[in-house]
Amino acid sequence: MTRYRNVGLVAPSAALALAFVLMLPSSAEAGRIKKRAGNQQDRIARGVKSGELTARETGRLERKESALNHEVKDMKALNGGSLTNKDKAIVNHQQNEISRGIYSQKHDAQTQNTAPKTEVGQRKENQQDRIGQGVASGELTPAEAGRLEGKETALNQETRDMRRLDGGKLTPGDKKVLNQQQDGLSKQIYGQKHDDQTQPD
Repeated sequence: MTRYRNVGLVAPSAALALAFVLMLPSSAEAGRIKKRAGNQQDRIARGVKSGELTARETGRLERKESALNHEVKDMKALNGGSLTNKDKAIVNHQQNEISRGIYSQKHDAQTQNTAPKTEVGQRKENQQDRIGQGVASGELTPAEAGRLEGKETALNQETRDMRRLDGGKLTPGDKKVLNQQQDGLSKQIYGQKHDDQTQPD
């Protein structure tokens, strides 16, 4: 009798220990996914700062990061707050795709304008640096950075259009319009960096 009673007491303890051990890889894997997402954000930020990524490229990459973050949240919501093994495989595959995208965008022929700096050009570069720093520090989420990069891309296109219409140069009127738009973008960068939204720790 005593022998069965001891086995009965040991078995639940062993089951608990086994369950705990089986949970560890899941937690470790979730940690790896989070760490990898952070590393990818750092790579994007370094690409912005170095000039290897244009505003358009950065915006596309940030939108992909944001979409993946939303997908991970949805997966967790459907599975009681954790990712299944299948979910982890899907997320890992998508992180691989984003990683390859970051590499190819950083090593293609497109770079930020490195021509001699005009006041307009210097200010755009400063705005890019601020976005890159916000991504690196975690103050800007991928969604926020993607929106800001989209606005930066639109402003770059508008600048090119103005130059094309005015024989390759910006008129004083063009510069005034662009300066006002950069003022607006600067305020938005500040607002997005100082709001309640941050990248998860």
